Amino acid sequence: MVDVGWVTVSTKVRRDVVEKARKYGINISQVLRKALEEEVEKRELKELSELAVRVAEGLRKASVELGEDYAARSVREDREGR
Repeated sequence: MVDVGWVTVSTKVRRDVVEKARKYGINISQVLRKALEEEVEKRELKELSELAVRVAEGLRKASVELGEDYAARSVREDREGR
C-alpha cells in the first residue's frame, strides 16, 4: 500500500477574495485541494494521451517495416514448423 501522507502547502491570496470566500461559507482548503488534484489529473491524462500517440505511431511504423501480412506469415510459419 502506498503511503499517501500529507504536506502543508501555503499560498498568498488577495484579502478580498478570502473575505468573500468566508462570506459565502467556502471551505478554502477543500477548494484549493480539489483544484490542485484536478490539475494534476488533467496533466497526467495529457501525458498518457501523448504516450499513447507515440506508441501508436511506433506500431504503425513497425507494421509498415514488417509488412501488412506479417501476422499471417508468422502464424503460417509457426503452423508449418510443427
